[in-house]
Amino acid sequence: MDQIERLCSAVIDRVSLAVVGVRYELELVLAGILAGGHVLLEDMPGLGKTLAARSFAQALGIGFQRLQFTPDLLPADVTGSYVFNQRDFVFEFIPGPIFTNLLLADEINRTPPRTQSALLEAMQERQVTVEGKTSRLDAPFHVLATANPIEYEGTYQLPEAQLDRFLLRVSFGYPDHDDETEILSRRISRRHEEQTLDPVMDAKGLLAMQAAIETIEVEHDVLDYIVTIVAATRSHSQVLVGASPRGALAIMLCARARAGMRGRDFVIPDDVKAVAPVALGHRMTLRSESYLHGATGEGVIQELLATVPVPPTMTSPRFDPIA
Repeated sequence: MDQIERLCSAVIDRVSLAVVGVRYELELVLAGILAGGHVLLEDMPGLGKTLAARSFAQALGIGFQRLQFTPDLLPADVTGSYVFNQRDFVFEFIPGPIFTNLLLADEINRTPPRTQSALLEAMQERQVTVEGKTSRLDAPFHVLATANPIEYEGTYQLPEAQLDRFLLRVSFGYPDHDDETEILSRRISRRHEEQTLDPVMDAKGLLAMQAAIETIEVEHDVLDYIVTIVAATRSHSQVLVGASPRGALAIMLCARARAGMRGRDFVIPDDVKAVAPVALGHRMTLRSESYLHGATGEGVIQELLATVPVPPTMTSPRFDPIA
C-alpha cells in the first residue's frame, strides 16, 4: 500500500500544478477513479472542472476524449454508429468518443435526457449496444462529467437513474484570495494558455492500483456503520426519498480507495466520514420545503454523521489513530 500512497500523492501533486487550491477535492476525484467509478463535477462555470478532467487523464497516462454536450447532440454522437462503406458494400461501425479510457462529458446537463441516457449502459456495464450489436469498452473506463447548476437557463436536470450511476458528486467552490492570485501568477509564468502535464503512470499501472484497492479489508463494524448512515437517510425529516443500497456500496468502495491512498490496507471510520457526503448527497430527494430553506443532500449527510454512533474501532490492533 505504500507504493499506492506514493503514486496517488504524485498524481495529486501533478494535477495540482494545473488546478490550484482544491487538493482535498482532487483527492476525492482520484478516490472515485481508484474505486472504478465515475465522478460528476458540479459547480459554477469557470472553476476548473474541465481542466481537472483533462489534467487527470494526462497525469494518469490514459486515453482521453472530450465530448461537448449540446441541446442538439444525438445518442449516436456519443456511442458511434454504422456507416455504409460504398467501396466494400458493407456497413462499418464507426466508434464514438465513448471508446476511450477517460471520457470528459462536458456540460452534461445541457443535452436532453434522451442523449444523457446513452451513457447509462457504458457507465454501468462497460459496453455499448448499437443496432443490436454489443461492443465492450477497454479498461480502464471512467466518465468525468461536468455540470452547471440546474437553475441556469438552457440546462436539463439529470435523470435520477443517471445520477445514481455517478459514484461521487464533487464541487470545487470558489478559490480564496491567495489561491486566485496564484492562478494568475502561474498563467503569467507559463506565457501561454494551454497547460500539459507529464504522466505519472499509465493505464496498466492504474489497473494494477485498482486491483490492489480490491484487497483492502473492511471489518464488520465499519460495514454496519455505513449501512446505518444510509438507512438514516430514509427516515430523515427533510428527505423524501433516501439513498438506495447502491449508496452504501459507493461509500464502501470510495472508503477503501481513500484508505489505500493513505497507505492502509483496512478502512477506518474517518474514511467513511470523508466520502459519505459526496457519495450520498446526489442519491437523495429532499422535500420541497427543505429546498426552500436552503437544505442540501450533503448538508443532511453531515448532520447524520454528527449523530450516528461511530463504531469502537479502537479495539482493532491495526487501528492507526494518526491516519
